[in-house]
Amino acid sequence: MPKKSKFYVTTPIYYANARLHIGHAYTTIIADILARWHKMLGEDVFFLTGMDEHGKKIQETAESSGKKPQKFVDEIAENAKKLWKSLDIEYDNFIRTTDKEHVKEVQKVLQKFYDEKLIYKGKYEAYYCTGCEQYKTASEIEEGMCALHKRPVELRSEGAYLFRLSKFQKDLLSLIKKDKYRIQPIERKNEIMYFLEKNKLNDISISRPKSEVYWGIELPFDKEHTCYVWIDAFLNYLTGLKDKKYWPADVQLMSKDIFRVHATIWPAMLLALKKELPKQLFIHGYFTINGQKMSKSLGNVVDPFYVAEKYGSDVLKYFIIRHIPLGSDGDFSETALKDRHNNELANKLGNLVSRVSGMCKGIIPSGITDDSLASRLKLTEIMGHMNNIELDRALAEIFAFIDKCNEYVQQKEPWRLEGKEKDNALYNLADSIRVISILISSFMPQTSQKINEQFNFPKPDIKNLKFGLAKKGIINKADILFAKIE
Repeated sequence: MPKKSKFYVTTPIYYANARLHIGHAYTTIIADILARWHKMLGEDVFFLTGMDEHGKKIQETAESSGKKPQKFVDEIAENAKKLWKSLDIEYDNFIRTTDKEHVKEVQKVLQKFYDEKLIYKGKYEAYYCTGCEQYKTASEIEEGMCALHKRPVELRSEGAYLFRLSKFQKDLLSLIKKDKYRIQPIERKNEIMYFLEKNKLNDISISRPKSEVYWGIELPFDKEHTCYVWIDAFLNYLTGLKDKKYWPADVQLMSKDIFRVHATIWPAMLLALKKELPKQLFIHGYFTINGQKMSKSLGNVVDPFYVAEKYGSDVLKYFIIRHIPLGSDGDFSETALKDRHNNELANKLGNLVSRVSGMCKGIIPSGITDDSLASRLKLTEIMGHMNNIELDRALAEIFAFIDKCNEYVQQKEPWRLEGKEKDNALYNLADSIRVISILISSFMPQTSQKINEQFNFPKPDIKNLKFGLAKKGIINKADILFAKIE
């Protein structure tokens, strides 16, 4: 048997200082859609997500809530797993940076870097935002405040161990320019190239004195220091793999706020380890509320549990993919979600399934493919959009075909037809619903399953993504797919 091609997709591991919000759900939903799609393509898929559980911010938050840091992060991680279950997210591993195996592997890497003189003891002075757990450049500070978190930055000057990031600047710029380290969308690539051309990369602190930050991984060569949280967190993409055959990652997803460190520190670490770089970083936009970035630190978050419970996980997935072009920012609005639910899911997809099942009177008839309908599906374009991670555009094309199917109902008026002519019209509509069900299965798996159970269609398979494969058979009675929201 030929060896399956592999596909490895990651989300960032989310910072365990508070419960996750809908912005985190957005990244994870994108990853889940890609993982499901590539599984349907017959590829060997690995999808990694998890929690980043060390650092001063977690230490302080746990202490202020009267809990030990480990108990605090255990509760956050458990809540995250419940969220992914409620959103029907099918990850292959949920890594936590407090996992013993991860800690051991991080210490191995730190020791290797130290032995190779890539880590050295020195002094580090820079402005630091605890909200970001990042050192900030002058352009990221406004009137003494972090531009993102709107909280004061502090000037830190302390003895620390430094990583020779400066050593890798030239190589990083060359790799990004040549797309050997591919960054999408293009404006993010241009942004980081400009940054690397105009700024000198300084060596970065990779440690804090344990007297300041005890909640972290001890440096193996100095027990009085703990590892800087970002260095610890990046290595999850390697330590979280159950099988090293999946490396390098095919797609690493993240939002703009953590893009720069993923485009500099992370690939520099991989170059130092002499490992292949990920094939692609894909940077999506922010969710905004009234034009302001949604953030746990800012306290303006939307609870995905609430949205999923009220509207269903498939509706949430459809809305956030269709509503926001990938790579751009988008404002979350419950009113906009209801409008898309009613006008697109209920009026278009739900109405098509309901009308066709009703006209068929419980039986898919025999028929032959009507190319006037089948040719309206732009399958090549959909496949191209999925390959380019243009999920919003793929979904738009799928729903454009749903529109064509509804137009076909109006043109053919099957209720006025008789005999073979009627059977043919209904067969083509049922067969089109089968194709639609395959196409939406990565985006709305529960909806696809309901359609398949109602029409007795087989499990979605890319090999069946062609017309004329529907079998004569029984259509089961079913509830309407999407009840209108008043």
